[in-house]
Amino acid sequence: MTTILITNDDGIDAPALRPLAKALCHLGNVAVAAPNRERSWIGKAISRHREIRVTEVEHEDFPMWAVDGYPADCVQVGAFGLLSEFPDLVVSGINIGANKGSAFSTGSGTIAAAIEASNIGVPGIAFSAMADGPWRQWGPWAASTDSIEMWVRLAEVAAEIAATILEAGFPPDVDALSVNFPAAADTNTERRITTLARTSYGSLFSGRDGVYSHDWDGVLHTNGDSPDSDIAVLDAGIISITPIRMATALPLDPGLQRRLERR
Repeated sequence: MTTILITNDDGIDAPALRPLAKALCHLGNVAVAAPNRERSWIGKAISRHREIRVTEVEHEDFPMWAVDGYPADCVQVGAFGLLSEFPDLVVSGINIGANKGSAFSTGSGTIAAAIEASNIGVPGIAFSAMADGPWRQWGPWAASTDSIEMWVRLAEVAAEIAATILEAGFPPDVDALSVNFPAAADTNTERRITTLARTSYGSLFSGRDGVYSHDWDGVLHTNGDSPDSDIAVLDAGIISITPIRMATALPLDPGLQRRLERR
């Protein structure tokens, strides 16, 4: 029987978590190990210098644990300490907000959990949902119980994609799959394999006198976007499925290479 470990970076009480786990129950034995509170923008942090506390959360359909740590911690503690069987698949999400482009992807705790799965030899899929309208309005709504109907619908799509991967096998030479949904997506929505758009953003903090707080303006800059990128496809209302490979060495311009090398 397939064993699936589920985590996220929005926390154990995120409204998307239980619908996702319930949808994946049709594919095998499901267990949830998620942060005990929101851990967005944390990347692939690991709790090295403190103990991690784990609390069991009662649920009638599958085991759940709230982990006082980061998403990557949840993968480690879940796979090696909590589950009775080593996972065959790690599923992360569904994130509140898209994780599109390189800038978001490198900071996302959701994607980082899928990458940590790769580090321990397990396929990992990260699911995220793009805001439908201004973030300041959509974000709080998506984090509330008023959004459950959307998360149930998106969880069905996630389960279809996960089922395909389990049946066909995880693609070779891929560290993680990052899947982004338009908020209105359902099982009939077009899906496309995409590349990761190269993106950047400005200052994430504001403050003075030595005190700074997160205050991002929401502007994401696209550097050399293509019609096959995750951003372009997602903005067209299509589900974006992006294979991510972290350990890739790229060739340099021969002139620069000669200047940098010493032989």
